[in-house]
Amino acid sequence: MKKIKELWNKYKVYIISCAIALGVGALSALLTMGNMALFDEVKKPPLSPPGFLFPVVWTILYILMGISAARIFKLKGVYENEVRESLTYYAASLVVNFAWSIIFFNFGAFLLAFVWLLLLLFLIIKTVVNYHTIDPLSAYLQIPYIIWVTFAGYLTAGIAILN
Repeated sequence: MKKIKELWNKYKVYIISCAIALGVGALSALLTMGNMALFDEVKKPPLSPPGFLFPVVWTILYILMGISAARIFKLKGVYENEVRESLTYYAASLVVNFAWSIIFFNFGAFLLAFVWLLLLLFLIIKTVVNYHTIDPLSAYLQIPYIIWVTFAGYLTAGIAILN
């Protein structure tokens, strides 16, 4: 029992942080799952991946986001203001990320979803820049997120144009 408590104390910030990120993604998916067929029905630009790939990629990204945020949070005693600012941008990006799926899938507002994605990309970049001043590894763990959201921007713009 003592060993479990030690492990919990060592990793609880990471577990909670990943649970928050994964929870945001899961709630967004739950609220949009009735409209996910929309992706199969719309005209898509070249290089569009199959629908089954999205949950796999997003799960990995949410875990990386959670690990990064936890690493930053653990440094709050050293970089109090920087951590607060960084995690504020991160939290804002989670909110915008959450809303994107609803805008795209539930409302079918592809152009608005593209503009919303630009806002998300801005918030991610601000988060990464701030993370880098505190803990470069936390910033580097977000590079796949930037790449994926940029690719999602291409897909969303393509869908907006083609439909």
